[in-house]
Amino acid sequence: MIRYSLKCDQDHAFESWFNSAESFASLRDQGHVACVICGSTRVEKALMAPAVRPARKAATSPATTDEPQPLGEPTSEVEKALRAMRHHVEQNSDYVGLNFAAEARAMHEGETPERPIHGEAKPDEARKLLEDGVPVIPLPFIPKRQTN
Repeated sequence: MIRYSLKCDQDHAFESWFNSAESFASLRDQGHVACVICGSTRVEKALMAPAVRPARKAATSPATTDEPQPLGEPTSEVEKALRAMRHHVEQNSDYVGLNFAAEARAMHEGETPERPIHGEAKPDEARKLLEDGVPVIPLPFIPKRQTN
């Protein structure tokens, strides 16, 4: 296993583990590596120092203060606001998963009662909903099941 420091096109830094360098490249090229903060799939390896174990005597020295924040912790006001938005959406609407387009259309056409929902739709499904006047909006985060 290899751990990479990664950075998305929105300049968010995060880490993830991969079986090999080839595994990272293959997954990234297929769009399966996404930023844990914004969901962007435009991800590149960031510059990182190798992890070298110190000698046994040096291992007792005090830890440095430049440690990165734990994965997933918000580091800016924007990230805190996105986390709060995500929490609000998840607590106040039903997650319908990949059935989002069908559920939204059924509510719009009066076939099912209206309620707040969130879920996933392919770009062409979302475009068709908008063209048909169904009021939908993309969320600025990805579902938890798709996070690395």
